[in-house]
Amino acid sequence: MNGGDTSEDNLAIYDDGHSYCFACQYYLPGDRKGQISEGINATLEAGDPTYTFEYLAWRGISRDIMRLYDIRSKIDVTGRPIELALIYPNGATKVRKYESKDFYWKREPAHGPGLYGRDKFAAGSHDTITITEGELDAASLHMVTRSPVVSIQNAATAVRDCVADRSYLQAFSRIYIAFDGDQPGREASAAVARLFDYDKVRIVRFTRPDRKDANEYIRVGEGSELLTLWTNAKRYVPDTLVHTEEEFRKILEEEPKPGIPYPPAFRKLNELTYGMRTGESVLITAQEGVGKTEVMHAIEYQLLRETDDDIAAFFLEEPRKRHLQALVGIHIGRPIHLPDQGIPSTEAIDTFKKVLRRPERFYLYSNFGSVSPGFLLDTIRYLVSGMGVRWILLDHISMVCSGLSDIKDERREIDQFTTNLEGSVVELDYGLIMVSHVNDIGQTRSSRWPGKVANTRIDLHRDILHPSPLARATTKLILSKNRFASKTGDAGSVVFDLDKYAFSEVAANDNFTGSTVQGFEKAA
Repeated sequence: MNGGDTSEDNLAIYDDGHSYCFACQYYLPGDRKGQISEGINATLEAGDPTYTFEYLAWRGISRDIMRLYDIRSKIDVTGRPIELALIYPNGATKVRKYESKDFYWKREPAHGPGLYGRDKFAAGSHDTITITEGELDAASLHMVTRSPVVSIQNAATAVRDCVADRSYLQAFSRIYIAFDGDQPGREASAAVARLFDYDKVRIVRFTRPDRKDANEYIRVGEGSELLTLWTNAKRYVPDTLVHTEEEFRKILEEEPKPGIPYPPAFRKLNELTYGMRTGESVLITAQEGVGKTEVMHAIEYQLLRETDDDIAAFFLEEPRKRHLQALVGIHIGRPIHLPDQGIPSTEAIDTFKKVLRRPERFYLYSNFGSVSPGFLLDTIRYLVSGMGVRWILLDHISMVCSGLSDIKDERREIDQFTTNLEGSVVELDYGLIMVSHVNDIGQTRSSRWPGKVANTRIDLHRDILHPSPLARATTKLILSKNRFASKTGDAGSVVFDLDKYAFSEVAANDNFTGSTVQGFEKAA
């Protein structure tokens, strides 16, 4: 094809001399004998000689850009283009009709996630990358920005497609989202933006009713206006202000969030807090050796058994096998991690499946030791926004910044980390249960900020040197902060029986004198 386009890009003149007008459908035949169009007329129809495939300029998109994105026009025997072939990196091929927006999929997996055009640009090859809502929109924006542009399959698959290629997108310093200006496009833009740190996200807004996407600018020759729109894109900021009666009405009509109860042994704590809720954070504090991890295991098991939600656990001082053994041990009432209490691996696997009740709903962070605060925040955002996780357990927050040599830097890092973490809890509406060590006077170690930003604070106290075995195993709970219900103070006591690998409630009048004590004394 010799690129003989009119100002409206309607007339195409081909290498064999034939031409076709996309506006009036006028066709002028030429000599097609032996014609080979740059080696791409080999049919995609598995040997069917009826059709050829060529790179044609269309809807304002130049032939060179069509070649870059490998967008081929299907030409019938009369020389009339009838379809476009849009090939995805995952092997799927989307075929779009020329005379309408109808399309169908060839070359499965048509349902596979992923971004169109990803294979045209190396990860991190440019400062910016733009995501559009259509393949032709991607080609259109690349014409004016000359930077990497990719496309989701449609608004409904936006999050799925971006999650599949999230590491690729993360390699760029700035991510532009340029979805259609209609309601589904706006909603998809917000959902995709939540996958990334907002500091790197920009939103290209199509507000004109006659220009709802990038290609509608290009096809009428308004490339400079489109570039200005892209250049002036603002950082994404979630909607935080409401002011209309309708907005207030919807808020008041929202169903109250059900509280997920703490384990049964924590009866008084449940009475004071009404349980755990998404959109809130719980801080559990104690000195070393008091048993915070056992409490976290019990809460984790409770969430797995009492909800159908997806859950992620970050236990930074615990090997992953020991972690899984704890959940299995709670279920069967036995400390299977001990050498004389072990069970066959097949039994442990079957039991763990019973704990989960549904496959692929549990994410266990497998790194041991300190971790970058930025990496952890990004991982949590990915799990919540991309994978649907509703509960995050973090043990413990001090470990996140423990690799810093300067105590002042560590304090500042924890302050910033906990502020950002708490902000994400509210913004993304997930539940956070986290642990922090405290110093000798009960202040959270390195920084007091975790206790200030948390919705609920539970302080654990245990006398690990008491002469009574029961007293040494008993943990007293003090509710020092309760933003939801405003009730604080004594939240009861629980005792951890290692043999049964379970917590039980200690009655207020027991005072270490009842039958439970006798059992402990006898065991001792």
